[in-house]
Amino acid sequence: MATANKNLSHYDKDTIPSAKDFRFGIVVSEWNSNITDALYNGALQALLDNDVAQENVTRWDVPGSFELVYGAKHMIATQSVDAVIAIGSVIQGETKHFDFVCDAVAHGIKDLNIQTDVPVIFCVLTDNTLQQAIDRSGGVHGNKGTEAAIAAIKMAHLSKTKHK
Repeated sequence: MATANKNLSHYDKDTIPSAKDFRFGIVVSEWNSNITDALYNGALQALLDNDVAQENVTRWDVPGSFELVYGAKHMIATQSVDAVIAIGSVIQGETKHFDFVCDAVAHGIKDLNIQTDVPVIFCVLTDNTLQQAIDRSGGVHGNKGTEAAIAAIKMAHLSKTKHK
């Protein structure tokens, strides 16, 4: 559980592997776009801050979080990327829809990580309230997009160096 008013997105740039030669895909849900665009901006800024060239970042939009899995799968199949970040935001409503979407997306991204050699990073906020999503997409708890980008860099590096 996040500590109140603690920004969890700080990282030591000196501990991050070089990302200058990597290509990243970012698949972004259009649903809750005020949140997902903020997550995307955090991810993009972290990639750029770690020497990834703007032209080495490809963004695709999909209608909702449920569609992130297909978008990531299609990106892996058609683009030359070293890692994919799946960005979404699902906020609890009055029905079980929240549970089904969150479960399906988590399992789908896990399956892609098992089935392909391209790491797929889970950056899907699953919050109870809009305020919780705001707090995690650039608010008091930082930006989970930033954290996802750092994870993507580390996993791309792991994929390229540990399997040879």
